[in-house]
Amino acid sequence: MDPHALSAHARPLAGGPAWLAALTRLSAQGEAAVLVTVTAARGHTPREAGARMVVSLTGTWGSVGGGNLEATAATRARALIRAQATGPETLTLRLTDRATNEHGRQCCGGEVTLHLDPLLPARAQVAVFGAGHVGLELARLLARHPVGLHLIDSRAAQLTPERLAPLQDAEAHVTVHHAPIPELALEELPPGTHVLILTHDHAEDAAILDAALRRPGPGFLGLIGSGAKWTRFQAQLRELGHTPAALARVTSPIGLPDLNAGPARKHPAVIALSVAAQLLPHLTQPHLTPTPAPTPAPERTS
Repeated sequence: MDPHALSAHARPLAGGPAWLAALTRLSAQGEAAVLVTVTAARGHTPREAGARMVVSLTGTWGSVGGGNLEATAATRARALIRAQATGPETLTLRLTDRATNEHGRQCCGGEVTLHLDPLLPARAQVAVFGAGHVGLELARLLARHPVGLHLIDSRAAQLTPERLAPLQDAEAHVTVHHAPIPELALEELPPGTHVLILTHDHAEDAAILDAALRRPGPGFLGLIGSGAKWTRFQAQLRELGHTPAALARVTSPIGLPDLNAGPARKHPAVIALSVAAQLLPHLTQPHLTPTPAPTPAPERTS
């Protein structure tokens, strides 16, 4: 289990390039990436054809030339990841002092053509916000499946090795995020991640849900709580600019209705089982149904 966010660089395989080691690790974790390859180099260029770099949302490995060239390639690669692009793309950059790009100039005098090949994650990704009684029980159930599991909490005390010991032998690839502002952790998650919101604080729940609705992707989006809580949240979210179509993305109360009834319905293990059962079809057949466009970020006024 990786106790950190997804920013650690891979250790190269013995005798192998860093980008290949990273590609192997990212594939095992189920994290999306883009393989960037120099396919043509004309004139004076920092790297020759065949140079490669792997880009994820949180890191780069290998090099296609550094400077503006590499920064532009990484920016475009991350845009492809966020858009869940499946097809490759070609990018040609001129390296002259007259070609001004977002990241500055390179004056080598040549021209480089890059091939960007998106590599989508093989594993479904699930983020559990809140590692309290229900969240931990849910994580224990999900950890038995071959998924990428992200456990996120604003409270460091909930994420100690002792509390998370049941996840040590997980089949899932588990990543633990201590996030004092938990909604910011959404930016570290792969596109299409299924998001389950079960924190200890209604204000945290609301902030995470607002941010999640502004992200693209077809992931399942579930919120724990009563029908009355969801009614209040809908009113707040409408005031923040969310449309009825956006609110329809949310499943709340979360869990199977049949398991949400009866005398044991409030037991953490029962709630976790109900939520896991509801989520299971999305894990075995991810990305089945396109969702409405995300809510745009609110305009800032000075």
